[in-house]
Amino acid sequence: MPNSPAVDTQVAVVGGGPVGMLLARELALLGVHVTVLEKLPAPTGESKAGTLHARTAQTLHRRGLLKAVQPGPPAPPVGRGPVPFHFSGMFDLDLSRVVTEGPVMVGSPQAWAQEVFAAEAEQLGARVRRGRELVGLDEEAHAVRLTVRDSRGATSTLRASWVVGADGARSAVRRLTGIPFTGTPARVGALIGEVRLLDPARAPQGWQRNPRGWTLVWLNLFGRSRVCTYDFRGPHPDRQAPVTLDEFRTEVERIAGHPVPMDSPSWLTRFSDAALQAEHYRVGRVLLTGDAAHVHFPAGGQGVNLGLQDAVNLGWKLAAEVHGWAPPGLLDTYETERAPVAEAVLENVRAQVALMDPDPRMDALRTLFARMMHFDDVNQYLGGMISGVDVHYDTGGPGDPLAGRFAPDVPLKTGDSVTSLAELLHAAEPLLLLLTDSEDLLEAVEPWRFRVKVVTATAAGQLGTDALLVRPDGYIAWSARGDAGDADSLTGALGCWFGDPA
Repeated sequence: MPNSPAVDTQVAVVGGGPVGMLLARELALLGVHVTVLEKLPAPTGESKAGTLHARTAQTLHRRGLLKAVQPGPPAPPVGRGPVPFHFSGMFDLDLSRVVTEGPVMVGSPQAWAQEVFAAEAEQLGARVRRGRELVGLDEEAHAVRLTVRDSRGATSTLRASWVVGADGARSAVRRLTGIPFTGTPARVGALIGEVRLLDPARAPQGWQRNPRGWTLVWLNLFGRSRVCTYDFRGPHPDRQAPVTLDEFRTEVERIAGHPVPMDSPSWLTRFSDAALQAEHYRVGRVLLTGDAAHVHFPAGGQGVNLGLQDAVNLGWKLAAEVHGWAPPGLLDTYETERAPVAEAVLENVRAQVALMDPDPRMDALRTLFARMMHFDDVNQYLGGMISGVDVHYDTGGPGDPLAGRFAPDVPLKTGDSVTSLAELLHAAEPLLLLLTDSEDLLEAVEPWRFRVKVVTATAAGQLGTDALLVRPDGYIAWSARGDAGDADSLTGALGCWFGDPA
């Protein structure tokens, strides 16, 4: 329940897409009273994104959600052969060479994952209110007052201790809070939709680039196919204008250079390559996440992955703030950790868009770049960037080589039981994993035992240390170096990340 009779909910999450619903699930899992406000009266079922990259898959595995977000057979684990992927429309990367755990990629339609997270959140106690549009936001001394309009036009007030805007690129939370959204403007006009292709053999297959632009066709012979176009002549004059079937067909045929008959669209929309980021992820009691904090051209499917990882980074920190044990500055690490990750994604997407220019003068550069992607170092650099496995944070003191890295999932034996590091993080609790008996470390962690899970186990693989302190999001806060200072450095890390034991 709310921690004050003056508020209706501890956290209001505005936006019920996959990022907002995963955040609500994280908060509810940690005992936070959370309310989701979603403008649409019902889910649309549309999935503009459908790929989860390795780091997102690894993160969801640490919540026991990886199988649930896959509507089909589970993705195979790494090691089953090459996994080609593209950079700027050139499929010369092999992501299997940069991933060491779990599936390299997971097919998970956005709409499916969103409803998985929503069902889990509600089961854990979150309230989901659909058909609720945010029209006013006023921050008070100890709360935020939201004015909400329902589908009948009636308005009401909701008071929350904290508000998180997960309401997309045109975020009402960001606009009403006055947070600038800055970056580079659009220069590409793109269309996407799902239609029935009446003569599939005549449709351009796969990813096709020519001097007029790009067509992308994901062919479905038994239903609607997904079709996309990129027009580098300039952005759409009206980004918000509805897309008609005639406009869509005309653009596909202009770029393809021949008729492409189609009908029965299920949805059509337009987008651009504007690359924008919120100048602040937090102002007072208001925070931004997902597309409300950053938008870019959807190259490589990085957007939804970026947002889902935002949610898991933010969830436990905001819960700590709500429950009153967050150490000073913990919540601010959400921005200091996640904003640079988003900035790097926007940068790599801008580079991809530049390389996708259909001007024939780019052909030689694209050929050279494609050859370079077969070099191990280039594949490692670009593959780590796209898959997210290169993400690490500044979490520890000097001389701790593991701090800030993502803790690998290893099989663990605890007494007569077998578990894994990922399974130990299902409850989103901080974890101290001891791989050897240490009275000094047990004594150091004792004052935090009510907040930090302590497990002594034998690992099936090498971790490079005898003890790890792992944050709820799976990143290492501290590792033992095997010297006399370990107990003191562990105490410092516990206080830094998990507050005053008193």
